[in-house]
Amino acid sequence: MSYKIWFEQHGKKHAKIMKKLTNFTQDEAIEYFQFENMVIKEPDFCPLYKENKKCHDIKILNCYLCACPNFRFNDTGFKNINKKSLKSYCSVDSVDGTPFESKDAIHQNCSECTLPHHEAYIQKIFDRDWFKMMKEVSI
Repeated sequence: MSYKIWFEQHGKKHAKIMKKLTNFTQDEAIEYFQFENMVIKEPDFCPLYKENKKCHDIKILNCYLCACPNFRFNDTGFKNINKKSLKSYCSVDSVDGTPFESKDAIHQNCSECTLPHHEAYIQKIFDRDWFKMMKEVSI
């Protein structure tokens, strides 16, 4: 699946949940997206929920920003580096992120970065429209 397809599908799932939370305050909406609650109430939001498995090993994992607003992707590639297409990168060059190289491409590996899964970070950039928060991600 391409980045773009995942991005569009995920944004629609997020919007569907937020439509149910219209009467929730900002804090209540963010709290709703805590991993333990989402596994029970929104099992189709993430494939890992079926295994009750977190994508990041942190005590309080919030899934409001399942993707990071600092992630950048281009399915056709940004540029070539050593004959490989750079498909994604971190716009803030997080020290917790690393490049992952496949045969033909370079992708951003965010598995060690937990920034977008902390409620304090979500509070800073919160918008009920996930696509607004993620407006810089898709190039």
